[in-house]
Amino acid sequence: MQPDLERELIRKCKAGDARFYEPLVRAYEPSGLRLATGMLGNLDDARDALQDAFVKAYEALHRFDLRRPFGPWFFQILRNHCRDMLRSRQARFRLETVDENLELRPADPEKGPERVRQRSAASELLWRALEKVGDEHREILVLKELQGLRYNEIAQILDIPEGTVASRLFHARHALRDALDGMGVVYP
Repeated sequence: MQPDLERELIRKCKAGDARFYEPLVRAYEPSGLRLATGMLGNLDDARDALQDAFVKAYEALHRFDLRRPFGPWFFQILRNHCRDMLRSRQARFRLETVDENLELRPADPEKGPERVRQRSAASELLWRALEKVGDEHREILVLKELQGLRYNEIAQILDIPEGTVASRLFHARHALRDALDGMGVVYP
């Protein structure tokens, strides 16, 4: 979404016109669902977390600084809500087949049955490995590798310096590699 349009929608919401919040929800819903699913490992819990985070964001919109982009601010709210859910044990990270409607990466142009099977097997393997790494490692891997966010965006969401993002990502990748090694995965 264009930053100027985003700011205008938020201004109108702040002025009391809630109908201008829906375009923001539609714009951030797909990436928010990927983030929540990556953190919670369960699509139903992710959908609940996403809905709750949109409500929290709307209720806090009066405090939102229009000079900042909405996305990192919203993702921080969503991330914190997911972490609260994990802490309160309402949701436990568990391997679950990801719904066909939720694509973690853009679809391949090649849609043959063998490619679909390979992607499904790779996705299942990735989820099993993510299940074995710690929450902090899983969180940064989801933000960078599944969400495709840049270091500065991750730094804003996690409220840490960019250098810390690089360090955490380095350690998280090693933890993921160790998890895959432990599963007997052979890779190039």
